Amino acid sequence: QVQLVESGGGLVQAGGSLRLSCAASGFTFSSYVMAWFRQPPGKEREFVAGISWHGGNKFYADSGKGRFTISRDNAKNTVYLQMNNLKPEDTAVYYCAARRNYPTDFATINGFDYWGQGTQVIGTS
Repeated sequence: QVQLVESGGGLVQAGGSLRLSCAASGFTFSSYVMAWFRQPPGKEREFVAGISWHGGNKFYADSGKGRFTISRDNAKNTVYLQMNNLKPEDTAVYYCAARRNYPTDFATINGFDYWGQGTQVIGTS
């Protein structure tokens, strides 16, 4: 049974930091590229960051460049999103996602095979 379980969300003041984790099981984690997406209240789901199978390539949406860092630990079947200098506009439900094939565009939601249930991040001013 495939599972992606996010954790680490919460309430944080502007300028604060959070580290999200996504624990994977039920598939060969190291054979999947991983990504984080988020869905702000009342908006569409959007790409945040993506990482290749062994972490050699990383991609970020403009909104998180310089503040967010994606990483993975294949020995622990876990992908992380370190978020620094959080802003109120970072408020969203954050989802991790996995796909078998390397995408031409990580920001494309279609094509991801597995999704987690999400973890809420609330940034306060």
